Amino acid sequence: MDKGTPTYQLNETYDVLVIGGGINGTGIAADASGRGLSVLLCEQGDLGGATSSASSKLVHGGLRYLEHYEFRLVREALAEREVLLKVAPHLVRPLRFTLPHLPHLRPGWMIRSGLFLYDNLADRETLPASRKQRFGVSSPLKPHIRKGYSYSDCWVDDARLVIANAQAAREQGARILRNTRCIRALRVADDGLWQVTLQQAGSDTTQTVRARSLVNAAGPWAARLFDTALEQTSPHQVRLIKGSHIVVPRFTEGEGAFILQNSDKRIVFVLPFEEDFNLIGTTDKEYRGDPAKVAIDQDEIDYLLGVVNNHFIRQLTPADIVHTYSGVRPLLDDESSDPSAITRDYTLTLDRGEGEQSAPLLSVFGGKITTYRKLAVAAVNKLQCQFPALPPSHTAQRPLPGATAELTQQGAILALLQKLYPQLPATMLRRFSRSYGVLAIRILGKARTTDELGRHFGDTLYETEVNYLRQEEWAITAEDILWRRSKLGLRLDTQQQTALTAWLEQQPAAQRTVA
Repeated sequence: MDKGTPTYQLNETYDVLVIGGGINGTGIAADASGRGLSVLLCEQGDLGGATSSASSKLVHGGLRYLEHYEFRLVREALAEREVLLKVAPHLVRPLRFTLPHLPHLRPGWMIRSGLFLYDNLADRETLPASRKQRFGVSSPLKPHIRKGYSYSDCWVDDARLVIANAQAAREQGARILRNTRCIRALRVADDGLWQVTLQQAGSDTTQTVRARSLVNAAGPWAARLFDTALEQTSPHQVRLIKGSHIVVPRFTEGEGAFILQNSDKRIVFVLPFEEDFNLIGTTDKEYRGDPAKVAIDQDEIDYLLGVVNNHFIRQLTPADIVHTYSGVRPLLDDESSDPSAITRDYTLTLDRGEGEQSAPLLSVFGGKITTYRKLAVAAVNKLQCQFPALPPSHTAQRPLPGATAELTQQGAILALLQKLYPQLPATMLRRFSRSYGVLAIRILGKARTTDELGRHFGDTLYETEVNYLRQEEWAITAEDILWRRSKLGLRLDTQQQTALTAWLEQQPAAQRTVA
């Protein structure tokens, strides 16, 4: 058994069994458990370990989707920005974008029309409207780029949003199993329930549970699950589109971001990242390999550097790159020849099986992180055929763990932590405010100085935080801690990361200390 993998008993029966621990799976688990359903979620690796931690870290309407007439998707995404700002202010924050205007790519009237729609397709309660912009001599952009536009979207810590939804589900009674793969799922003839065989990673041990409904939220593996575990044909095919990002030392000033147009009609984001870095991405390439082995290639590096260098005075080279990451977006196959034009919308498919007593199978195809909550609501609503007394969803009003109804902005959370822990490093408190929100108080407890936080692993990472992540956030490996629960992998050197790995391997399996 993998260290830290939860155990479960034979022949338990759940209302909903969710396969997949990305943003859609954990969002569905949070919504279903919040409506009183008993939920089990299994994830073959780490929560958010694939697509959901490899995004561009944005909650956005998708300005360029307007060119493909995806008005419903954009409207829904724009409205969700405001919802997520309220329920997760520690993880989601406003971000102002600068769009340099290059007339030979898109005419000004087209951009102005798109931004007008972007401002007005959904209500804006907190985010300012778009406006024209002129660039002066202090602009980081090349001198020939003299004007552009600015508009608002939001930044999100994608991996931590997954964890927050998993925590919300657990608080409402759900069981969350990482490193647990579904290897077989069949409807039982006598009662119509799903009989699901689960296997722990690195082990031949299997267990069987029953479920009154099954949700396939396996992301890049959603279609493959039909072949490997469900033994039936998938109702839809998924196209895997690789998106890669690079991280470089910070070369832009302020808290704003840039959205750059390229001659191929694609766009590239240049985002402020972890205070001292810029995040640059993304690419769009068809991918046919193993989703677990996706990695950036040289063509993608050249592409991203080329777009940036076409716009900025400061020229970047491959030597500037300090980190890269890649993921595959599992998009519904709409037979588009252009990967960038494939819809980012989602489809929910319900299979009722044979007979009214047969337990349903709900499969999720496509989707984007911005609309995960709406997808989850719609998914659980579809299960009303099995649960007629299902109450409505409350996820639009219920703060995620780390947020409160009183502290509605990240700045207010930071101010509280600074008041409670005046002697702790400012960089630590800033990171904690945007990672854990008010849950930082549970981690730090009564500590007055860093000497009371246990072993120091490097930068602002101490034993107290590591233990919290192991006990409360399903973290097992150094990679879980340094790249998904935090981004401290950018700051700890190789020796420090190796020391953390060695320390973790010496620890007993983590047990929760808080109910």
